[in-house]
Amino acid sequence: MANVVPMSDPALAEVRGGRDRFPVRRVYCVGRNYAAHAREMGFDPDRDPPFFFCKPADAVVSVPEGSVASIPYPPKTANYHHEVELVVAIGREGANIPVASAAEHVWGYAVGLDMTRRDLQFAMRDKGRPWELGKAFDASAPMGPLVAASEVPDIAKAGIWLDVDGQRRQESSIAHLIWSIPETIAYLSEYFRLMPGDLIFTGTPEGVGPVEPGAMLHAHVDGVPELRIQIV
Repeated sequence: MANVVPMSDPALAEVRGGRDRFPVRRVYCVGRNYAAHAREMGFDPDRDPPFFFCKPADAVVSVPEGSVASIPYPPKTANYHHEVELVVAIGREGANIPVASAAEHVWGYAVGLDMTRRDLQFAMRDKGRPWELGKAFDASAPMGPLVAASEVPDIAKAGIWLDVDGQRRQESSIAHLIWSIPETIAYLSEYFRLMPGDLIFTGTPEGVGPVEPGAMLHAHVDGVPELRIQIV
């Protein structure tokens, strides 16, 4: 049998070292997983169950270590925001995963950006509609190379920050997640069978804000390669 239209290239994420790739299956994102960010968005940061939204796999822009990727300013927005996040890559299948064994399902980690058309997100939210227009657009998930989990043993205490044009915009610690990495994996796996190739963007700390064409973004999580993009 033949395909009736050309097959799209698979989404692939870089792995530190430059030779291997991580095939991306699904991209899950956790909303409001830092208390201070929840407050700045107008919500009470109690420990309600985490909530999730998705981006398409081809929203991932995998940036090689030491490179700067050009990311287009998206259409239909006048309020384009940065959100720096730790990205967790799933390497082992599982459903209803216990918190105690959730780390066994992690292949590795990277730093990523959940780029957001904030005006469209808020317009959809206020009407009780899905967030796709604000979150799931082309090139909305740039990320740096992945690193195997065994190479980042202290990820739960890692610092995370984002500079825009050399000025610090966001800064926190993975220790400040409302729902830890194992808790997030366990909860998500109650609703979806997690598979090798899945990515989880684990939430952003406070300090989100707009960027304009020409802005240079420098994202960092301790222990993984840094991410640099320029908005064009």
